[in-house]
Amino acid sequence: MAFIRTRKGRVKSVKPLGPGIDELRVELDESPGTESKALLYPDLTGPARAGDVVLLNTTAVHLGLGTGGYHFVMAVAGGPDLDLAGPGHIMKLRYTPWQIRVLAAEEPDSPHHASLRDADTLEGRPVIALGLHSQLAPAALAFKMEAGAAARLAYCMTDGAALPLAFSQQVRQLREQGLLDTTVTIGHAFGGELEAVNVWSGLLAAVHAGRADAVIIGMGPGVVGTETRWGTTALEQAQLLDAIARLQGRPIAVLRLSSADPRPRHLGVSHHTLTSLGYLTYATCDVPLPVLPQEELRELIDWQLEESGISLRHRIIRLEARQVLDEAARYKLKFRSMGREATEDPLPFLAAAAAGLHAARLFKQTCG
Repeated sequence: MAFIRTRKGRVKSVKPLGPGIDELRVELDESPGTESKALLYPDLTGPARAGDVVLLNTTAVHLGLGTGGYHFVMAVAGGPDLDLAGPGHIMKLRYTPWQIRVLAAEEPDSPHHASLRDADTLEGRPVIALGLHSQLAPAALAFKMEAGAAARLAYCMTDGAALPLAFSQQVRQLREQGLLDTTVTIGHAFGGELEAVNVWSGLLAAVHAGRADAVIIGMGPGVVGTETRWGTTALEQAQLLDAIARLQGRPIAVLRLSSADPRPRHLGVSHHTLTSLGYLTYATCDVPLPVLPQEELRELIDWQLEESGISLRHRIIRLEARQVLDEAARYKLKFRSMGREATEDPLPFLAAAAAGLHAARLFKQTCG
């Protein structure tokens, strides 16, 4: 049985997209005269130039999955040997052909080892747990709008979806705009300014090594779903909220809302959120709910939150968040989730913005 589809191709052009990631145009041997898009991580394969022959993983495009139509470069023929540089003994992508060595923030060779060795609390910091990566940008923008540019915000990316942080366009934009101050990659995710072994040490690293006043945690692009209640990586939200509470942070859950999703299980409050917050989460969490203009939609969401037990088990906080979406244009941020922009379906972004505003207000209460 084959788990992967590989093809050879020749590089036609190379365009840097950001730190640690390039976009290539390649001509596959099987499709002469036709160019395809491919992504290359130079730190994993070495650089590529026009004319180079590359080995491509074409599996996702072949299956029609949501990778933006990209192949991925596995190797560059005749490229330079890569050698290790710097400290670190923690392996990520362990026991695969692509296993990489990183310096984890908590390991003995790290300059942060001493501060993390005995750290066991987030000291009441507000921490937002996402269900979708697309909700990162509105949450971050809202936090900075309300808390001010000087408040430090960290993003912890789990390994529930994309593993290279460089793959996230949102993170690149937020860093360029000054809306994120540091990043932590957790588990087998890699490429953050800080690397961490697991969720607990990653959260602690964000606060004690990254000096974060607030944290957003969640997977990168590419949530996995199976059209079942339990078969989705979105359910990691429950584990994240419990970890935040256990480490004495203030857990804030972002609702996955939609008014335009054609799938009934995602209309109003997504069944993934209902499962995470209604069945799986042990901790009592803050659940910001944006003010919604449509009465019918408000009634549906209120009923879903009550029927699932969420409104009884958690703290529902209603607040106006529309101003965050209005502000996004000034930062040249385009919100997009499940193929729909904010003009088509504003609810997922309003929910994330409400969480960011709530986190900022908690931060100001603590600092004030």
